[in-house]
Amino acid sequence: MIANQRLFPKIINGASQFVIPVFQRDYSWSEENCRQLWKDIVTVAEAPVERGHFIGSVVYIQTGDSSAGFTRWLLIDGQQRVTTLTLLLTALRDQIRETGWTGSEDGPTAKRIEAYFLRNLQEEGEREIKLKLRRHDDATLQALIAGDSHPANPSPRIRDNYELFRDLLQDSDPELIYRGINRLLLVDVTLERGIDDPQLIFESLNSTGVDLSPSDLIRNFILMSLPEKDQTRLYNTYWDQIEVLFRGSERVFDNFIRDFLALRSRSTKLERSDRVYAAFRRVFSNIGDNTEKLEDLLKELLRRARQYAAFAIGGGTDELARAFADLRRLGDVPAILIMRLLEVHETSRTLSAAELLEATRLLESYLLRRAVIGAQTRGYGLEFAKLAYRIDENHPLPSLKAALTRLPTSYAFPENLAFEHALLEGDIYHKRVCSHLLEALENRGSREQSDTSDYSIEHILPQNENLNEAWRTMLGDDWRQVQKTWLHRLGNLTLTGYNSTYSDKALHTKQTIPKGFKESSVRLNQDVRDASCWTSHEIRERGQRLAKRALEIWPRLNADPTMIRAMETAELQARAARRSVDEVPMTEEAMEMFKVLQSRLRAAFPDAIEMAETRSISYHDPEFFLEVIPRKRGLGLLIAIDYNEVGELEGAAQDTSDYTFIVNASYQGGVLINVRDEALIDRAVVIASRARNLLSSG
Repeated sequence: MIANQRLFPKIINGASQFVIPVFQRDYSWSEENCRQLWKDIVTVAEAPVERGHFIGSVVYIQTGDSSAGFTRWLLIDGQQRVTTLTLLLTALRDQIRETGWTGSEDGPTAKRIEAYFLRNLQEEGEREIKLKLRRHDDATLQALIAGDSHPANPSPRIRDNYELFRDLLQDSDPELIYRGINRLLLVDVTLERGIDDPQLIFESLNSTGVDLSPSDLIRNFILMSLPEKDQTRLYNTYWDQIEVLFRGSERVFDNFIRDFLALRSRSTKLERSDRVYAAFRRVFSNIGDNTEKLEDLLKELLRRARQYAAFAIGGGTDELARAFADLRRLGDVPAILIMRLLEVHETSRTLSAAELLEATRLLESYLLRRAVIGAQTRGYGLEFAKLAYRIDENHPLPSLKAALTRLPTSYAFPENLAFEHALLEGDIYHKRVCSHLLEALENRGSREQSDTSDYSIEHILPQNENLNEAWRTMLGDDWRQVQKTWLHRLGNLTLTGYNSTYSDKALHTKQTIPKGFKESSVRLNQDVRDASCWTSHEIRERGQRLAKRALEIWPRLNADPTMIRAMETAELQARAARRSVDEVPMTEEAMEMFKVLQSRLRAAFPDAIEMAETRSISYHDPEFFLEVIPRKRGLGLLIAIDYNEVGELEGAAQDTSDYTFIVNASYQGGVLINVRDEALIDRAVVIASRARNLLSSG
């Protein structure tokens, strides 16, 4: 790496071309940035003593296809400054041409600006261009340099900043501006291909992280080390398509990378969105400049990005796209799980389109039911990631259902009773899912969909604390309590496009006014159209009908017991494999007795899972049925059976309900047997067998 302080004209002048790599950001300097540069140029030009003014750095590396007398450089850092100065010089040239301005012998001329700053006049074709930007930006810049001040379909930033400089030049001395440009200083950093790491240098120059998004950094990391031709090919083939998927949705892209990394490594924690680049670089730190490996990575990223965007951004009008949209309204946390399901659907073909739709609707049911009952939402991201990890490629839908049953209690799938109770007795109006709930009750399953996009939630019994006389008479003397109790419940809520029209009018008025309930095409309003009164009785009955419908739309979880058992067993086996029973501390006396017991247990329960705990050994099939707790002179056997189920071993079996706690125990059991000689072992194994059989049968 060679770094020198040089004047801007010395860098840009000569038979050379600066190319903005395809992986770099588009030109993005704002009017504020341009005005600051203009101010700096005027200030340094007006200084009484000739001096330079530092404006930053430029970092570049040879493209590898230069020739004698002509050098092409990849401009790794400094795009914004160099592009802005090129726009200013183009505007200055055009101002001089149009006004016919002439200055001193060393002052600016259109020809001089062209030759020094804008074109390589001795070159032909693309070599004539001194600065080549990315895609649309480049087309606009080259049109301006060619003399077309109003190019068709221009890049907004390029056009606007050029026009800003044209306006500023109207009342300025061209010679002053030209002198200021010639006094601008930059740190000129030239990298040597194959020796310097351009990505490391680039990151060090942009270490604040303010200007570059994770997508910028990841794109640069993947492509920067490659030759320009490979950069362009891989960018156009893969990365450009990824950018299109997430354009305008930077946060979604960050979440995609976070979830992509988690799914790839089965991480036990999700990276923070502002740390996804560091995590990405850590995971792929050894990929280097291996073009084949980088292309494989980009193929995988594009495939997964399409899956992720299909849910997280959406689009399409088919049934699955609508299901994704409905689920997305309830939260974006299922994205990692949907990405996994789509991967199985597309590559393994073990998940049909109908099953994918069923899985999506099941997840909607899970989130909506939990929202209605008021269950916690914190930590959803990691729980959905764990669900994604548990998808069995051979049995994706059954394994998803089984995994949902295995969620921790605080994230459990709500049963019908709890869901129905919350629908009937709870305040539905203030739930964030209220609109989603009512819109689905209106449209789900109907071929004639109501457009609810402009509808609002209507309280049939009004919210006004000072109800009019008609409502008071209808509700009776305790009208205040009736209103307080039933106002926000499901049975009193509907959808309408005429909320302000209905206001708090009497029921009969709401029914008969133009566009009132009697004329409403909203299916939810059928119960109200001809109702003679609207009291707690009518609200309760309507609520029950709607709750019954909700139970059909958002079904309960119905998992295969065989799959649940297989998943429990697999999880226990994975846990058991992480630690050996030899690591459990015990005395020599206890060890001798355990070896005898262990051989009896393995003979009696060949399929049982033996698991080393911190200070004990537990046995599962897959339910826990026995824990062996080493003691100084023997073993404590904690058995998962009620004490009254034990008919023998009087004096040896103890009822654990008499204990406050069992020392060193990790589980709960009804019976404790203290074994100090081998005579008790066989009889204890019989009790353990009875416990296992009782657990297995029900």
